[in-house]
Amino acid sequence: MSYAVVAHYRCAPENEASVRAALLKVREQTRAEPANETYEVHAVEGQPGGFLLYERYADRAGFEAHKAAGHFEELIVETVWPLLTDRTVTFAEVL
Repeated sequence: MSYAVVAHYRCAPENEASVRAALLKVREQTRAEPANETYEVHAVEGQPGGFLLYERYADRAGFEAHKAAGHFEELIVETVWPLLTDRTVTFAEVL
């Protein structure tokens, strides 16, 4: 069963370009992962520094493999997360 992740990220407007660039690099590399079915990055309308990510993997193990990837550590953990002022994540099984 597919596994979905919906993340809401918010950063200060002065960090928006850096966060956007890192998220687009992650999108490119994540889409090449074997278990990834989709990885979409959205800028939230009317919220400077607001991003919404929608990710879908073949299963939870595929998502765990994504989190273990070098690009996740470099671009999300080390680059994006330190710049965020708010982060919420929802995990779900696709019906």
